Amino acid sequence: MKSPAPTQEATAEPVEQALYEVRKKIHPRAVSGKFAWSRWFFVWATQLVFYGLPWLSWNDRQAVLFDLVHRKFYIFGLVFWPQDIVYLTVLLIISAYSLFLFTAVGGRLWCGYACPQTVYTEMFMWIERKIEGDRMKRIKLDKSPLTGRKVGLKAAKHAAWIALALWTGFTFVGYFTPITELGTKVSAWSMGPWETFWIFFYGFATYGNAGWMREQVCKYMCPYARFQSAMFDRDTLIISYDKGRGEPRGSRSRSADYKAKGLGDCVDCGICVQVCPTGIDIRNGLQYECIGCAACIDGCNQVMDKMGYPRGLVRYSSENALEQHLDFGQMVRRVVRPRILIYTAVLWTIIIVAAFALTNRVPVKVDVIRDRISMAAPDAPLVENVYRLQVMNTSERPRQFRITASGIDGIELESQRQPITIDGASQRVIPVRLRVEKQLTKPGANRIVFTVETVGDVESIVIEEGATLIAPKSD
Repeated sequence: MKSPAPTQEATAEPVEQALYEVRKKIHPRAVSGKFAWSRWFFVWATQLVFYGLPWLSWNDRQAVLFDLVHRKFYIFGLVFWPQDIVYLTVLLIISAYSLFLFTAVGGRLWCGYACPQTVYTEMFMWIERKIEGDRMKRIKLDKSPLTGRKVGLKAAKHAAWIALALWTGFTFVGYFTPITELGTKVSAWSMGPWETFWIFFYGFATYGNAGWMREQVCKYMCPYARFQSAMFDRDTLIISYDKGRGEPRGSRSRSADYKAKGLGDCVDCGICVQVCPTGIDIRNGLQYECIGCAACIDGCNQVMDKMGYPRGLVRYSSENALEQHLDFGQMVRRVVRPRILIYTAVLWTIIIVAAFALTNRVPVKVDVIRDRISMAAPDAPLVENVYRLQVMNTSERPRQFRITASGIDGIELESQRQPITIDGASQRVIPVRLRVEKQLTKPGANRIVFTVETVGDVESIVIEEGATLIAPKSD
């Protein structure tokens, strides 16, 4: 009996499928237009702030300095201490709500214009274009055999990249070590181990991310690309291709009657793909790889201008606007929806409350630590407790303080000679001894209050801090 003939499935060779796609190098084409100018505006704005702030002076010190050694953060006229971590928390909340709001309104605006990865990639690509040329020249150079010219161009490009990356690392460390002091150390090559590590680490990260990895960071490393869709809805403005207008696509001459041929406005030139820094085709619809840089809008508009067609084949629009053919005014009106109003209201409430709290922040902080040992025998007539008062003067001018205690009749305070002077942006630990007659206390914990008030100051500040005085039990 003959065995049945093997089926096609049985005879098919096993197919190996890679779990990860092999990266294809992207050579983005240079493009001009209002969105390109907007990106460069944010490049200049963010980098002038980043590179310039450490060199500004304020009250004979660096204007912005995060002094981790002395646990003080200077931001212009404000001095923050570890106890002010609540302001950092509020800043993070404001940043999160701002991200939610901007994303719900206009998609990945942060990614496309102000994200450090986008900003530094734009800077590195500018250097690359200046040295190696635009897209076709770079492609040709990469495919050409190794020659002296190729080595020279590649070496010049990487040297410029490394110089920018190291300057970025130096500036970053300059926010934590006074930058003029750091510059002296670098010139003398006398940096400490941590300063050396962070300059090279941050520089290497900048060089690797912006020079080599580029779109891979956005596609595979950044979590924002993965959860951004949770912030979108059908009225979110996103970069969209108008299929109803553009399809069916096809090449044609400028003078051709493409409508008679049944063609749409898309000439299938591929410019939108060539200018994309992540290498996607926006005509395939919204994709998580799209960072919202709008380079495809500028590129397509240039082609539409050359062909004499209306702009906006690729544009900022919403799903509802495309499907319902809404005009610009109708689309904008739908942007102002309950979700956006709630985000805006919450964000401004937090900003106003935070600004009020920061404006009315008391520039004096007091912490009380009681010595665990009660300095009194059970049969002694007096009860004595020792405390350490940590008084912080968060302003940048010296202040004088007087310390008193209350809460128990007849309580006496023994301390250093008062008033006590504390320099600006400084703190002192002041030992304090309290005495009170035993008969005026109750056994165990007795509630008392320390009062720290300014003396001879235009601004009168009174701080009250509660504590306990421990009295021994009688035999």
